[in-house]
Amino acid sequence: MKLSIVVPCYNEKDNIPLILERFSEVINGEDLEVILVDNGSTDGSAQVLEELLPRYPFARKVTVEVNQGYGYGILQGLRECQGEYTGWTHADMQTDPGDILRALKIIQEERGLVFVKGNRKGRPLFDQFFTWGMSLFETCYLHERLYDINAQPNIFPKIFYLEWEEPPYDFSLDLYALYMARKKGLKVLRFPVDFPERVHGESKWNTGLASKWKFIKRTLDFSVRLKKEL
Repeated sequence: MKLSIVVPCYNEKDNIPLILERFSEVINGEDLEVILVDNGSTDGSAQVLEELLPRYPFARKVTVEVNQGYGYGILQGLRECQGEYTGWTHADMQTDPGDILRALKIIQEERGLVFVKGNRKGRPLFDQFFTWGMSLFETCYLHERLYDINAQPNIFPKIFYLEWEEPPYDFSLDLYALYMARKKGLKVLRFPVDFPERVHGESKWNTGLASKWKFIKRTLDFSVRLKKEL
């Protein structure tokens, strides 16, 4: 298996049919598996996956009975990956599955250990300002060039993931992966990706200023711990 891509799904029953169909359109014979993680959903996502997955031989399911965080769901999916390369993207259709194939092409054209990550375009000005502020802080505090940390997709060699120790269970997983790539000397390559509005549902965390503050606080707390440990 060339690539395993994890897609964490938390209450994404309306987007699951769309993302499976889009993957079906773009895979086009590629040696790729899609692991959809039902991350403790309560909206019927499990039933949708059970019904649809038999139609898509490239896809399989991992079930997390009780949601323990965004990062936890991804980590459970990564444990099941069989590909030489692995990584994750979102299920909300704000990140096109076609970007996975673009990332795979980039990583295959490079030699050595490479970490490929999207760089979001077309976002609202306020969200760009928020991302810029967080990127500046993390870069200065952790002394590594870190920007647009939560952009998708993330693709890297599986052997890189196998070296992780105590990765976080929340949204800090994106920061952890990018930081570890920098620290381990992987060549980090970014490529532009469109970031449109969600087709269905609402963001599970980006619901206003209060949620952004909670996100900032969690990320800062993790950054302090990460710097102490590493």
